[in-house]
Amino acid sequence: MEVSGQDAGRSWTMSDGGFGRLQDLCDAGAYVADDRGRIIEVTPQAERLLRRTAEEMLGRDAHDLLHRGRYGEPLPRSRCRMRRPLITGRTAQGEQQWFVRGDGVLMPVSWMVAACRLGEGTRGALVIFHETASPASGAQEPAGAAASMSELDRLALLAETTSTLTASLDVEETLRQLMRLVVPLLADWTVVDLLTEEGGVSRAAVVHYEDGALVHHEDLEGPMPPVPQESPMPLSRALRGVTATLAGPETYQGPPDSGIAVAQQELFQATGMHSACIAPIRGVREVVGALTLGRSDRPGAFTTADLLLVEDIARRAGLALDNARLYERQRRVAETMQRHLLPQLPMVPGLEMSASYRPAPHASQVGGDWYDAFVLPDGATALVIGDVVGHDLDAAAGMAQVCNMLRAYAGGQQDRPSVIVDRLDQAVARMAETTMATVVFAGLESRENGGWRLRWTNAGHPPPLLVEQDGRTRFLESGHGLLLGTGIRIPRVDATIELPPRSTLVFYTDGLIESPTHSIDDGMARLRRHAASMAQRPVTSLGDALLDRVRPADNDDDVALLIVRVPG
Repeated sequence: MEVSGQDAGRSWTMSDGGFGRLQDLCDAGAYVADDRGRIIEVTPQAERLLRRTAEEMLGRDAHDLLHRGRYGEPLPRSRCRMRRPLITGRTAQGEQQWFVRGDGVLMPVSWMVAACRLGEGTRGALVIFHETASPASGAQEPAGAAASMSELDRLALLAETTSTLTASLDVEETLRQLMRLVVPLLADWTVVDLLTEEGGVSRAAVVHYEDGALVHHEDLEGPMPPVPQESPMPLSRALRGVTATLAGPETYQGPPDSGIAVAQQELFQATGMHSACIAPIRGVREVVGALTLGRSDRPGAFTTADLLLVEDIARRAGLALDNARLYERQRRVAETMQRHLLPQLPMVPGLEMSASYRPAPHASQVGGDWYDAFVLPDGATALVIGDVVGHDLDAAAGMAQVCNMLRAYAGGQQDRPSVIVDRLDQAVARMAETTMATVVFAGLESRENGGWRLRWTNAGHPPPLLVEQDGRTRFLESGHGLLLGTGIRIPRVDATIELPPRSTLVFYTDGLIESPTHSIDDGMARLRRHAASMAQRPVTSLGDALLDRVRPADNDDDVALLIVRVPG
């Protein structure tokens, strides 16, 4: 490798020859980090000093791998003086820094860091270091130049950022908390640009602190042009995951090199920002977006120390947003899977039927709630509502198996509901995975006199609700027995009722009535009251209306509903 440079204000240039000429250094080690801080070259002397092989270091983040505080604690990036040359493009040197060796021993080092060009449009840093004697116990690190906050305040802010952002798995809530943390403490403006799952860019938030409140400027939000892969402009680099940058209106005064540069010109003009920090928001696996903090009302530009703090905040925000996105992605997949597992309702002359399903409001997994309706061999209509214990893929798989077995047993031969459910219970007990479930299985048949009769059995499930046309209601509590999968053989019983004309049957799962703060009786009374008030509402809208009005706000369970109305 060849390195050239004339003073501390200019970048260094590397050829592609590797570290051949640096091997002549006597007691100093050296490595090169790319623009993301990852080690890409290392000298043999560095391997010896650090007690680490090149293979253990190449591709690793130099700061995370090596840099530590004086007591061996992980060093926040906002306190790392060795990162500043990578951001400012200048050369720096100093002492009283600590590297952790491969054997776990702390090594005090003197160092010099020089920004260098790794290739066309790509910048990194050359780090030269050597071991020094342990500094005196009273030595202190020099404070950052023109730091706008004390070191204690910065550490407190980072701690609050971590605890606050990781408390939510909702993207919008995470962004709201992020903006509350940094404005107005650090800036007057905060701008968040997020990379979409389709590969585009969306300006998710532009917020200004005005008269004691955070005000969204929706006219500046929305879709953005694509990220240019070769652009050296700060926002484009941040969205590619390159290191944080200080910027101002002058940064974007020249001819724009991309659509994003045009958007940035318009942003600085519209907001009046005179100084800004732009940092990448990195998730665990990929870049999530970019965070921009800007000052327009308060005087004083951001410093390098401020930029390091913003970079640390953006890093924590990236982990929280990455988790929130993963959660939402899993939730969408789970909901889609759940809905595809649920059947289509048959068309039965004379009957009005509808079904509804709502996933758990704060869960990312599929559940075990299901409904079903199908025509039996004798012409009656089978009505089913059930709930497999659990809220995970095992529960969903168990639900699918129980549902299919019930269909098979019911369609095989004409038997009473209690006999079919008893046979199902025996099959559930033989399943490879332990499964417990509740179910109501009913047969609805028309009578010669024009009426309708319901025969059912209940295996540990909440009782169906009968709503008459005039608003009178009652729970069908007869025919009750043990839930499925207990292994206990107790005879099951059937119950029968003649249904009044234009009456409505409401089959539901416990998520509609259960609450951690109220009794089950309160939930059933609430269902009864609202169902009575909507006795004549069209069946097609009745299910959603009951879900909206009856389901407790603090219930974290999914809900299935099956509603059937007989003719007059």
